[in-house]
Amino acid sequence: MRIIKHGHACVRLETDRHAVVIDPGMFTAPEALDAATAVLITHEHPDHWTPDLLAATEAPIWTIAAVAEQIRAQAPAVAERVTVVAPGDRWDVGVPVTAVGEKHAIIHPELPHFDNSGYLLEIEGATVFHPGDALTTLPAAPDLLLLPVSAPWLKISECIDYAREIGAPRSVGIHDAIYSEAGLGLVAGHLGRFLEPRQQEYVRLQVGAEL
Repeated sequence: MRIIKHGHACVRLETDRHAVVIDPGMFTAPEALDAATAVLITHEHPDHWTPDLLAATEAPIWTIAAVAEQIRAQAPAVAERVTVVAPGDRWDVGVPVTAVGEKHAIIHPELPHFDNSGYLLEIEGATVFHPGDALTTLPAAPDLLLLPVSAPWLKISECIDYAREIGAPRSVGIHDAIYSEAGLGLVAGHLGRFLEPRQQEYVRLQVGAEL
């Protein structure tokens, strides 16, 4: 398995036969979708999907109803490739996927409370969890957590506590386009300080880098 970090919340997970791309949004370069075999979208915000990027691939798309509705309005030519999923659904995109969670983290009480689905993937004997824009927990620790580290709805103490609660041996930072290099360095320092005593590792990947 290859795990490639693309812009912001976008991650590409590759096996010998499949390339699953999660959340290709406005901070993501088009090459993230080259030869993609499946696309997963967690929620409707443009930093997680754009019509142009979905039109740049012929891969089937799985997402929640709120996103499917926007795709029908903004990219009708893409809509025929969309399958709607709901919390608890399990399906196969070349690797097994389970939809986890229902709501976006609260940005502000006076803003709408958006829908959101995380995705738990089982790849070559390992589990990888992308929560989207939420702090959704799991009944058992995944092998790898794709950890949001910077957002209008997130502070560093919540990020630390979420990583500790999930309990993954390794967390890779995502959702990181809105912090400066200095800010991301501070985040990495705090996560390392709090996770290492629990035998948990935090990894920060640059765009285009991989595990």
